[in-house]
Amino acid sequence: MGFPSSDTPDFHSTAASPLEPVYVSPVPPVPPRRQPPIWRHLILFLLTVATTMFVGAEHFASFHLDFGRGALDLTTPQFILNGLWYSASILAILGAHEFGHYYACRRYGVDASLPYFLPAPLPLTGTLGAFIRIRQTIPGKRELFDIGIAGPIAGFIVAIPVLLVGMSLSRLTELPTDTQGFVELGEPLLFKGVAWLFWGTPPEGYSINMHPMAFAAWFGLLATALNLFPIGQLDGGHISYAVLGRKSTLMTLGTVAALIGLTWVSSSWLVWTVLTVVMLVAFGPRHPRTVDEDIPLDRTRLWLAAAALLMFILCFTPAPLEPFDLVARP
Repeated sequence: MGFPSSDTPDFHSTAASPLEPVYVSPVPPVPPRRQPPIWRHLILFLLTVATTMFVGAEHFASFHLDFGRGALDLTTPQFILNGLWYSASILAILGAHEFGHYYACRRYGVDASLPYFLPAPLPLTGTLGAFIRIRQTIPGKRELFDIGIAGPIAGFIVAIPVLLVGMSLSRLTELPTDTQGFVELGEPLLFKGVAWLFWGTPPEGYSINMHPMAFAAWFGLLATALNLFPIGQLDGGHISYAVLGRKSTLMTLGTVAALIGLTWVSSSWLVWTVLTVVMLVAFGPRHPRTVDEDIPLDRTRLWLAAAALLMFILCFTPAPLEPFDLVARP
């Protein structure tokens, strides 16, 4: 998930070449704060395991019963344990994302917390994701870029094998006549490509009955796309600022306008759009400055920025969730 950065300039020299100017920090370095008790992180993680296992058990029941046709004892230990298919997969993706940020912070000596997982008794997901707290200023653009992009790359790398395994465990299933209450998932390009690789084009009246691991991968790809939106304090906002400097403000405003437009395509964007607008009002459209904002990034990081754009394209879907409207077959 995104992480906040401070407005206070606190740049420490990381010059890689004598041709680059060397900056001296205008304030003394901030000493690392004492880590909060690890039990807070552990309790939140265990609660998230519980909520995602319960939701994952429901996903497995739907998968096992071929879209809910049949009966299953939901009180058996086996039913709950089958929730691990989804729970372990989504926590691995979200955990890799946040630990990507965390270890990038450690590399640059930036004081950051361990990941906080967010349990939530929500249908479909069972969690609101995870985040880390960065408790001091990120020194410069290169450090900001590396910390910002490390999370999406790490989460994306874990999501790919989860998607491949999950799709291989899925199966083609005939759709029931009554699909009232069903939800259709919008398929990102990567998800659609892997589904076609394993199952081709399903015949009329059939659909891929997704294994819980496949759904975890779908959610992980969506979370990656959401975080890569080039807006404010999101990962994509940090990457955009590191690449474009002050011009990234126009990117932020344009992306928010595009999000508002997406709510007309799919109402499932409404909550995310409201959250981003609230974030924009609370923090302002301009990214906090770094002292070296006028110094361009090196070519390697520019290629990584292009890779982040490609990840966004592969993970994005214009209509994440829609009611399933199927005409009843005779």
